[in-house]
Amino acid sequence: MEVESAINKYEARPAVAFDLEAYVSAYTGHSRADRLLYIVEHSKGKELELEALKIAHNDVKKTENTPRYDHIVKMIDGRLGDDYKLDSAWVEAVDRKCLARQEKLEQELTGSKTNLIKESIRMGHNDLGDLLYERGDLQGAFKCFVRSRDYCTTSRHVVSMCLSSIRVAVEMANWMHVQNYVAKAEQSPDVGTDPVVMGKIRAAAGLSFLQTKKYKQAAKKFVEVNPELGTSYNDVLAPQDVAVYGGLCALATFNRTELQSQVITNIGFKEFIELVPELRDTIRDFYHSRYAACLRALEVLRPSLTLDLHLGAHVTSLYDQIRERAVMQYVSPFMSVDLNAMAVAFNTSVGALEKEVAGLIMDSKVQARIDSHRKILFARHADVRGQTYAHVLNEGEAYLRESKAMLLRANLLQHDLIQRPPRTGGGGRKGEVALNLGGVMEKPGSMMRMPGWIDS
Repeated sequence: MEVESAINKYEARPAVAFDLEAYVSAYTGHSRADRLLYIVEHSKGKELELEALKIAHNDVKKTENTPRYDHIVKMIDGRLGDDYKLDSAWVEAVDRKCLARQEKLEQELTGSKTNLIKESIRMGHNDLGDLLYERGDLQGAFKCFVRSRDYCTTSRHVVSMCLSSIRVAVEMANWMHVQNYVAKAEQSPDVGTDPVVMGKIRAAAGLSFLQTKKYKQAAKKFVEVNPELGTSYNDVLAPQDVAVYGGLCALATFNRTELQSQVITNIGFKEFIELVPELRDTIRDFYHSRYAACLRALEVLRPSLTLDLHLGAHVTSLYDQIRERAVMQYVSPFMSVDLNAMAVAFNTSVGALEKEVAGLIMDSKVQARIDSHRKILFARHADVRGQTYAHVLNEGEAYLRESKAMLLRANLLQHDLIQRPPRTGGGGRKGEVALNLGGVMEKPGSMMRMPGWIDS
């Protein structure tokens, strides 16, 4: 009954309502639009879908990205009334204005190349890249930013080029490019002097590791982000994202010592984690072994986390790893564990918990055996004392063998026992070994025992 009441309490806990306006207000530029469209894709048939489409439509009409505008109008499909139907006149006007601007920039860039003015060429590539980026031509923008690299004259220019390339690569979801340009930026000699720039680079690196499922590396990068980053990277990540991404990856991969030193007492990361008090309390519950409260809080957060552009696809995997780590930490100090009591602690049934623990045992993540009849888990702790004695004995025997061999070699050298090359004719048979014993030739079979000879 105690287990059932705990489960019912857990299931009855309401999820936090998703405040779309508050969520998207933390972002600017393409990141805001990308997140809205991700929410649309994952809220089909819900009121949230139309709400996100309405905001996305209003936002995109303030930009020059007519291809995205056309895409959003098609997704609305007349469900929001006449005000949200295709505005062909606006599209034509924006396209005409942007085409004229692009032609002008290309002419200016050609002139700069003719005059061989490096700074003008660099700025020309950047201006053209910015225009193409605003138009939604990510491939063209990326090429322009990369081409500006050959005309960078200072390390600051190189870092700026890397950050522009990273921003576009993130939107293209090309994580190899992100990692490459993060590495290039980190090699710049002056990059460490600006904490905001360093924060952007670390945040981008953490995001690339998250997307490639290298969760521990992602956690390490996110917890290193400087608090000076603030809201300066909202066109890619908000400060809350640094806290959520880093906190969840840390819960899934850090041991207790790492969690305490790199997350809980990390003054820099603490400024981020305070922005998400629910996650802050969840991390503390996990560290203090309050697993029931921790897992309940995570489930409350799950619906909103699955709507996150970068985290949504990883929520299930991260949650599974967090739960596995919680189970392993729970059973590690004990010789035996009552599965009934453990089921209450993890808000689950005994049968489900038994199956879960059995899976960890099969994967060699938990060294134990289950008494299914009595519902008790018995730990199989290794005989550390016996293993230590066996290791010491083996090391002693190896040392003795090496000492005897060393003494033998020393005596051979002392008595000038030298192996000669085999002779093939005349003075001896082929393959016969001759030893010099004080100038007397002896066959190996008749070799006399020498003083100081060591029996092996």
